[in-house]
Amino acid sequence: MGQTIAGLAGGMDAVIREATDIGDDLAKPLSHCDVVIDFSSPAATGQLLKFAAARKKPVIIGTTGHSAEEKERLLPLAAKVPCVWAGNFSAGVNLLFALTQRAAEVLGTDFDVEVVEMHHRFKQDAPSGTAARLLEIILAERKLTTKALRHGRSGITGERSSKEVGVHSLRGGDVVGDHTVIFATLGERLELTHKAGDRAIFARGALRAAHWVVQQKPGVYDMQDVLGLK
Repeated sequence: MGQTIAGLAGGMDAVIREATDIGDDLAKPLSHCDVVIDFSSPAATGQLLKFAAARKKPVIIGTTGHSAEEKERLLPLAAKVPCVWAGNFSAGVNLLFALTQRAAEVLGTDFDVEVVEMHHRFKQDAPSGTAARLLEIILAERKLTTKALRHGRSGITGERSSKEVGVHSLRGGDVVGDHTVIFATLGERLELTHKAGDRAIFARGALRAAHWVVQQKPGVYDMQDVLGLK
């Protein structure tokens, strides 16, 4: 993702100036940039946010794999600067988020909900950041906690409860990213699906967010804010 963003930024009037890897000295690039775009490792997020807050630099965080506890701990630090933190920067995926929220609101608990995602064999975390956000939306709408999540099923599981939300992570080949939210009840089923064929869609979204965030006040935003979907 870092290479894709740098490649796109090189051909446009973008705010990115220098590519930096984990382990590099952040002081110099952060001193000369307008905004930081981070697609690296969850272990690097805390240090990056500290540098950015000290230098009052806006930040785009596309890194996934943080635990709920890690993200909760980092959010107050991220809020010290204008920050867009999103698990997916695709415009289509963010519309999927909005549609999922609306469907969950309208269909109610009569419909069972399952989230299925598939990515390439090299992906490190599961479920994906996008799937995690979809689950957050569903749980919030149904007033459920993460205890309601069912990560796959095996053995004699018994009848499905209306208070559970299934999540299934598939891995294989070179799949960029597929996400489906299934709402199923007796007699009918609604499926909302987004399929990504080129990770450049995420890079373009991150650059769009970078142009947007430099005009904002300190606080944590997401792509729903960038796209005006809220």
